[in-house]
This record gives sequence, C-alpha cells and structure tokens, in this order.
Amino acid sequence: MADNAVAEGRGRGGRGRRGDRGRGRGRGRKDEGKDEWVPVTKLGRLVKDGRIKSIEEIYLFSLPVKEFQIIDHFLPGLKDEVMNIMPVQKQTTAGQRTRFKACVAVGDSNGHVGLGVKCSKEVATAIRGAIILAKLNVVPVRRGYWGTVLGEPHTVPAKVTGKCGSVTARLVPAPRGTGIVAAPKPKRLLQLAGILDCYTTSRGSTKTLGNFVKAVFQAICSTYGFLTPDLWAETHFSKTPYQEHSDFLAKSVKRNY
Repeated sequence: MADNAVAEGRGRGGRGRRGDRGRGRGRGRKDEGKDEWVPVTKLGRLVKDGRIKSIEEIYLFSLPVKEFQIIDHFLPGLKDEVMNIMPVQKQTTAGQRTRFKACVAVGDSNGHVGLGVKCSKEVATAIRGAIILAKLNVVPVRRGYWGTVLGEPHTVPAKVTGKCGSVTARLVPAPRGTGIVAAPKPKRLLQLAGILDCYTTSRGSTKTLGNFVKAVFQAICSTYGFLTPDLWAETHFSKTPYQEHSDFLAKSVKRNY
C-alpha cells in the first residue's frame, strides 16, 4: 500500500511539475519588444524622430519610401481590400508548380491610394506581401470639380488615361451626385482614393482584372502628372529633409542585432 502511495505521489508530482512549466509558459514573453519599429533608412529615422511632419513633405521632394512603417505612421487609417487572387503555374521538370498571385489596394478615402501585387505559395502570405507593397506604392490623388467650384473637391480634375497590357482605362469628370460609374473593382479602387463622382470608359481585355485595376491605378496617378493654371504660382525652393537634418543623420545609430 505504501509503495503504491509513493508511486502515486511520484506520478502526481511529475504531472504537477510538467503542469507548472505549462502554466508559466505564457508569462514574460521574450518577444514583447519585437513590435517596436527600428528604422533602417535615413527617411525612416527622420520620420520616427518627428523631423518630418507630414507625408506631403515626402511627396514634395520625391523621396523613395522603402519602409511601410512610414506610411503607417502618417496614414494610420488605411483600409485594404483584395482586388483579385488568381493561381499561376510554372512548368518544371517535376511537373507544374502552382502559386497564388494577390492584388490588393489600400487607401484612406481621402486622397491617398496604393496598389500592390505579390505572388506566393500560400494565399495568406501573398495577401500580406501585397498589402506591404501597396503601402510602399501609396500615391497622392488630385481631385477637382465639375463646373462650379463649390464645396469640397469631388471628382477627377480632368480626363485622365491609364494603360496596362491591352486594357485602357479612362476617367472622366462627372457632376456632383452622379456617383462612380464603373465596374465593381475599379469602383472600389476609386472609392479608396476618395473620388465621389466619376465616369469611366475602358477598352481591351477587361476580364483580366489584374491589368484592369492597374490601368485604373495608373490613371489615378496621372492626376498629378500635369500642371493646370491654378498650379502656376511661383515655386519657392527649399532644402530637402536630408540636407536640412544632415547633422542628425550624421550621428551614428547603435543597433542591437
């Protein structure tokens, strides 16, 4: 009896020790500081230190953005939407290798929109990569009026065209209250860009959704591609952020790898 009791005690003790390890596993995680952003580019250091106040300064000097955390810092309210997911195949000696290509659009519905395309073995990985690339491709959207200049800008400032593959997309200004007259996917992209009223025309193989969305995105990007008389004011040139904050950038940064 005593031996059985000791054996039972050992068994309970062993289970208890294993249970203690299991209960303590969730406390004091080692990766608590992993979410903190450590910039690796000059632009990222300036943004995190607060030297650059808005994303418009980056667009003004055409500074390349290499870290998506910069966009998250200035545009925390970005929404993302999957435009298209399609399988692609590559012929190999062992057979066919199938991967998935995801096309994702991001925007804040207030003049900023981006589009990213990523290919991966898994759908979730492709979507995550496409979201990051879309944030790196965020561009400003110029909006204008149809007719009388009253209220907030609501449509594209002029007729603009974009082309990708065989697809040509054209955006035409529309009166206030018209809405977006477009196919479902381009309509969602224009909504993320903050355009309220717009006519669209397209030609080519628009059933290829990837090229169709890219053509519309190129048309949106071209809204800032030309000067209209209201932008003919004299330009006052200033130093780039890299020149203005050269003393700060010259300091060595200690990194913990």
